[in-house]
Amino acid sequence: MGEYKFQSLIVYQLALDYIEQIYELVTVLPSAEMYNLRSQITRAATSTALNIAEGSTGQSDNEQLRFLGLALRSYIDTVACLDICNRRKYLEDRTTNRV
Repeated sequence: MGEYKFQSLIVYQLALDYIEQIYELVTVLPSAEMYNLRSQITRAATSTALNIAEGSTGQSDNEQLRFLGLALRSYIDTVACLDICNRRKYLEDRTTNRV
């Protein structure tokens, strides 16, 4: 795909796909959440891919594992944000109005 090793990693590709899904999802959040949940979940999803990329290039095994751990933590942040969205019923219309 690209010139860097991380660009061909499946986990990196999955992280990019996940970012696309998150960016699509946040469009249904209320405008009051623009600087809170919307910002937090998009930053966390983006951070997942960025940590995978940063940890894959020129790092020792221990350093790479540290960055993968940070990527996992960022992903977990998005899960918590989705839990909040579900609890506040921000995503109900999204699933019930599908054709």
